[in-house]
Amino acid sequence: MDKITYKNVNNHFKLNGFHLNRKDLCRVAYSFIKEGEEHEKSVGDFILDWFDKKSYIELNTSGTTGSPKIIQMDKQAMINSALATGDFFDLRPGDKALHCLPTKYIAGKMMFVRGFILGLDMDFVAPSSHPMLHNDTKYDFVAMVPLQAQNSLKELKNVKKMIVGGAKMSKSLENSLSKLSTKGYETYGMTETITHIAAKKIGGKAFSVLPNIKISHDDRNCLVIDAPKISEEKIVTNDLVDLINENEFIFLGRIDNVINSGGIKLIPEQIEEKLSNKIHSRFFVTGIQDATLGEKLALIIEGEKQLLDETIFDGLDKYEKPKEVFYVSKFIETQNGKIKRKEILERI
Repeated sequence: MDKITYKNVNNHFKLNGFHLNRKDLCRVAYSFIKEGEEHEKSVGDFILDWFDKKSYIELNTSGTTGSPKIIQMDKQAMINSALATGDFFDLRPGDKALHCLPTKYIAGKMMFVRGFILGLDMDFVAPSSHPMLHNDTKYDFVAMVPLQAQNSLKELKNVKKMIVGGAKMSKSLENSLSKLSTKGYETYGMTETITHIAAKKIGGKAFSVLPNIKISHDDRNCLVIDAPKISEEKIVTNDLVDLINENEFIFLGRIDNVINSGGIKLIPEQIEEKLSNKIHSRFFVTGIQDATLGEKLALIIEGEKQLLDETIFDGLDKYEKPKEVFYVSKFIETQNGKIKRKEILERI
């Protein structure tokens, strides 16, 4: 069998009901750039980048944990990622898919690559917060960010499989999704891993890696990803994990967020998990400088200041109870909805 390259477009691929080959796609791209709406222009740019003579495309990282930067991503690695997703989620040529993510970022670009390579019958819509409004089409596969999933709970009865990524999912959304007939998965990944390299069923604890990926951890207990078909070098993350085996892990939190309070190490994400059903606004916990403890635990809540019921802390260990509570009227976030903890803290 010939190697699948970025020059291939699977002959089952459809975009908004039309069979399109490589030449057709380039014509559509020019039309999008010249006459399209804002979200279509970025698609046009991506299609032309994908079919040019370069073996790579340039991507913007989201800037969640540092300054956003531009990296070069090998097109063949993106194809390998699409094939791994197809294997893991059992996607077949002709499967109906909905594309509702911004193409400016890797997740939106990769939905198109999956379409070209796997031969999906893809509906492409504007990346709004209500992507399935007035749409009763039945879909085999959909990818969304948590806000889109939250706003599509009624319509998701028409979706067989969905993946949710890009930002942390709230406990209440997880509970709502677990009650649906849709097979839902939370994904784990980053721009450098070409979107997800692992997924876990909604409500599950452990992430399972996609085909051709092995995992380990370093001496900090942070995840190390060995994905030779995606990256020539091993990817060392700052994500603390509990490693079950070389194919499964439990995500604990980011090492950058760990708080050292009087010699006790606290992982914010674990405390947030315990509080997730008790605080109904967006929030996070973090460390702020303290003369006695070095760092003290603080709770930051989005919204106007209010009287807080102290019983919400009853399920926390002694050291996990916040020493101070701050209110911020509106959280600063990246364009794809991730909270910028450090910037918010600097403002406080």
